Amino acid sequence: MRNLNSVHLNGLRALEAVGRLGSLQAAAEELGVSIGAVSQQVIKAEAQLDHLIFERAPKGMVATEAGARLLAGLTEGFNALSQAVATTQQRDDSILTISVAPVFAARWLVYRLDRFAERNPEISLRMDATTRLVNPALCDVDVGIRVGNGHWPDVKAELLLQQEVFPVCSPTMAARLHEPADILSVPAVIDGRAMFSWEVWMHEAGLSGATLETRHVFNDASLCLDAAIAGQGVMLAWQTLAGFALQQGQLVAPFGIRAKTGFGHYFVTATGSREPKKVKDFKAWIREEMAETLRLFP
Repeated sequence: MRNLNSVHLNGLRALEAVGRLGSLQAAAEELGVSIGAVSQQVIKAEAQLDHLIFERAPKGMVATEAGARLLAGLTEGFNALSQAVATTQQRDDSILTISVAPVFAARWLVYRLDRFAERNPEISLRMDATTRLVNPALCDVDVGIRVGNGHWPDVKAELLLQQEVFPVCSPTMAARLHEPADILSVPAVIDGRAMFSWEVWMHEAGLSGATLETRHVFNDASLCLDAAIAGQGVMLAWQTLAGFALQQGQLVAPFGIRAKTGFGHYFVTATGSREPKKVKDFKAWIREEMAETLRLFP
């Protein structure tokens, strides 16, 4: 292991994080330092290794052939180190740390947390609201919930809910919509960062190839939902995004047509470790709450 003396550990951590996450910014967020600091660590590590690990491309940091071999070993090594350190640390069973996307937290989870607290008064909940996929084996997060295809490296993904999408709009706008084709006569509010397009639902509704008039495009689904509630257009929403607004009568789903996107909500936990009771209790409670939401969509 003497060859490790020639390379600083922080530099290797920076290389591994950039390689795994794909960008300096994402690595900086995970490591808790500035982008400039990560960049300098990468440069120093490449000089100490006497190899170029990344090509600087317009789309970001791309591993060289030698870099790809090194990064695979670094990720495996740091995972092993993290698990070794974890064996000496006993997590506080009274604190549950969860990682969820901000839109899931704001539009579905926060409305229900009082019920979790009533059932589990001994557990204090901490929430990390981020769109970044978190590996619980490498941080203090106990469990995450993410939307995707469930095929993420180095984590265990357990399906919670298959995502289905459907149009929603204000009650006033819904009064103009009597059949699916009527949707072509109203403006749409578009989620510019959605993993699916309107064609997913259009195909299911027999309107494949049709186009909607776009009124607004936002880069946040929660903003789109607010615009739909305000009567500014129809939005393509999903169960956990629109469920509460539908329940409160702020929105209407004018058609009984839902389309599967191929994505889903997944629990994300560490691989190869036993789940503590607090995580099992949280997952069981989430499933119960999700079942209640699904009753809105017979």
